Amino acid sequence: MSATMPPQREEDPLSLDNQLCFALYAASRALTGLYRELLSEMELTYPQYLVMLVLWEHGSMPVKEVGVALRLDSGTLSPLVRRLEEHGLVRRTRCAEDERVVRVALTEDGSALRERALTIPTRVLRGVGIPGDKVAELRELLDQITRSAGSAAAELHSLRHPSNYPTPEGDHT
Repeated sequence: MSATMPPQREEDPLSLDNQLCFALYAASRALTGLYRELLSEMELTYPQYLVMLVLWEHGSMPVKEVGVALRLDSGTLSPLVRRLEEHGLVRRTRCAEDERVVRVALTEDGSALRERALTIPTRVLRGVGIPGDKVAELRELLDQITRSAGSAAAELHSLRHPSNYPTPEGDHT
């Protein structure tokens, strides 16, 4: 039985070093680790920080809109908001016009925490060691990857699940 030599790394499409997904995964873990250290001073987790960023930027809003902004489902977002409320940083209220809608707003402590967070972006940029113009390019590329991969995944999903397509008039198969 003869063993074949594996292809050279740069030629092997299945080499871990050639995987875009792994490079993004490793970078994401490293960056999240940096944020974890910086945010521990404010007693926030990274996902909680993301919720706070949305609220600092937009103010009071429906929880569902926070989820849209962060691309999180309600099952993931609700516990985050609940913990932030337990820490006194946000408050949730039902909308008087439609009780199904829950709004989330910053408390005074939540608003005050913004001042402490102002140094986080600068400290992160210093930690990653990438010049500002390169960060803007990288953000644009990552946004493009997010849009393109999301579209490609949705297309593949619809091809694998044709029942999602509407049937033509009169087709009752």
